[in-house]
Amino acid sequence: MIFDEAMDRALALAARAGAAGDVPVGAVVVDAAGRIVGEGSNAREATGDPTAHAEVVALRQAAASAGTWNLHDHTLVVTLEPCLMCAGAMLQAHLGRVVFGAWDDKAGAAGSMYDVLRDRRLPVRAEVIGGVRADAAAALLRDFFDARR
Repeated sequence: MIFDEAMDRALALAARAGAAGDVPVGAVVVDAAGRIVGEGSNAREATGDPTAHAEVVALRQAAASAGTWNLHDHTLVVTLEPCLMCAGAMLQAHLGRVVFGAWDDKAGAAGSMYDVLRDRRLPVRAEVIGGVRADAAAALLRDFFDARR
């Protein structure tokens, strides 16, 4: 698949977050030429910042790299279906596409619980591709939470 390299990097970032004690989620933003221009991993525990989700960290880096908040021709690749906050941030960035790994049946906002990214009532929408490398992403999450139970 076209986003394999980006998902490989997102999975590596997720593993790093899990090893540091944060929920193992990783994200990268790819520009129209296919270059990774932003990346992040969950850092809520490390920073004490409730908004330090992998997607938000990656979006901030991508916007700084692009010199604009408008990322309409960019794709965000993330290991877990985005939550409401992250989906909202993606729409605010006018992100063109979101590719994610594992579905989040408890808090997902890209098709599971909600479908914010494709909501026709909103002025901006993003293309959504879910389930990419879902088994690998889910395994990271399962192992992380099993170790804490």
